[in-house]
Amino acid sequence: MPRSLEPNSETSGLAEEGEDSLELFPDERSFFAEQAPKASSLRKPVALDKDDEKVAHYHGHRERLRSRYRENGDTALADYEILELLLFRLIPRRDTKPIAKALIERFGNLAGVFGAPVQLLQEVKGVGDTVALDLKLIASVGQRILKSELRGKQVLGSWSSVIDYCHAAMAYEAREQFRILFLDKRNALIADEVQGRGTVDHTPVYPREVVRRALELSATAIILVHNHPSGDPTPSRADIDMTNTIIQTAKPLGITVHDHIIIGKDGHVSFKGLRLI
Repeated sequence: MPRSLEPNSETSGLAEEGEDSLELFPDERSFFAEQAPKASSLRKPVALDKDDEKVAHYHGHRERLRSRYRENGDTALADYEILELLLFRLIPRRDTKPIAKALIERFGNLAGVFGAPVQLLQEVKGVGDTVALDLKLIASVGQRILKSELRGKQVLGSWSSVIDYCHAAMAYEAREQFRILFLDKRNALIADEVQGRGTVDHTPVYPREVVRRALELSATAIILVHNHPSGDPTPSRADIDMTNTIIQTAKPLGITVHDHIIIGKDGHVSFKGLRLI
């Protein structure tokens, strides 16, 4: 059986029995001596650090904000407060109100925040790589929801849904994108693809590639979409010429170009060839 480490009359006399006795338990005695807590430290109250002091402050604010949302919905909250509610989950141990306000100030509104590139999001103090990616993930969920509303429906009869989806997907992109919606003979959506990405004011478009992809998907109609990062959706001469070239290339193969939509931050322009709508 193991011997007790409690001091008693037998062990207290070991020091007087010679050098050999001192070597019996040197490691054990030093080990337990290092591990034993000091009595004074046990009696000291644990002081809250600065982060802990902040917890009490923003936890009360968080609960009040949740209550307002629970009772009245999003109409009772400003854009930055909606963003705050979301950031509660992403940044659990910080006051997220300044971060939410800084994001809205930098990008203008909620759509601008969720449409901003990851790199620009991270330029806002308090937003790291993980939070930026989570914000983009939420934006992707929203886009998928809007896109699902087009599935199985006649796209031409759901034009507002088309515009909402394209605006959510492209309006706040920092570079131009060229997107194509491929439709079947019932004008239902077959596929939605980004065929090209370019610079802040230009993206390459190859009419042959547009038509080739439509044939691969057995599409009988297409809708062309691209964005203007400047925010102004007014078509350029190059936009109109490119649209006409695609129309002329696709028509002999039985493919109709229904429309070309240009998405800006504050609106859109829809046109077909030289006919502006």
